[in-house]
Amino acid sequence: MTTSPAPFPPVTDAETWRRELDQLRAREKAATRELDAIAAQRRRLPMVELPEYTLMSKDGPVRLVDVFAGRSQLITYHHMWSPGSEWQCGGCTYFTSQFTRLDFLDRYDARFVVVTQGPIDEALAYREKVGNEMEWYSTADSSFGADVDAPPGGGFAVNVLLRDGDRVFRTWHTTGRGTEQLSHTFALVDLLPWGRQEPWQDSPAGWPRSETYDRWLDSPDVAALYGRTPS
Repeated sequence: MTTSPAPFPPVTDAETWRRELDQLRAREKAATRELDAIAAQRRRLPMVELPEYTLMSKDGPVRLVDVFAGRSQLITYHHMWSPGSEWQCGGCTYFTSQFTRLDFLDRYDARFVVVTQGPIDEALAYREKVGNEMEWYSTADSSFGADVDAPPGGGFAVNVLLRDGDRVFRTWHTTGRGTEQLSHTFALVDLLPWGRQEPWQDSPAGWPRSETYDRWLDSPDVAALYGRTPS
């Protein structure tokens, strides 16, 4: 990680600051309206029906339709898994660690869970090790993950599903930076004057920079902060 003397934006008078803030606010509002339009288009996407799948839960085999737990809508985060590794994907571990209060989704007839290619016993042990608060399911013995763009050895992904009785439909999918809209961590950091401090970002000369991911919490960091020691 590189370090440098702390830089600061130029100092100006309150009137100039307000004028430039108002100019930025116009762009921010335009971006908000564009995100609203994107969400409207997302709600109008067609969907594709999925076959039946059986996943593994903490209580044993469970049909995909029952992962909804009676709700109509389901978001699945597909956590990367490396067989035999002590620590699983740092980005997935860090990303999912932020979701500790998901009961509000009940009012939207929805649920948000983790699905991984790891065997359920190993997945649940890892969940405890890093102190994750989400519900985890395994697709190790099912083609579900592979069929929704999260195959064994593949990357992370997010899928959104809709239930009509016992029929399940896939409505939306994203991966890569598409998952950032689900995160409050990047939203908060992007408000800061120095931002993410990553080399790809457009920042003024002299702003602190470090390698991409250097400031992210890695899996051992998450475990140290939130992990539960087996009793």
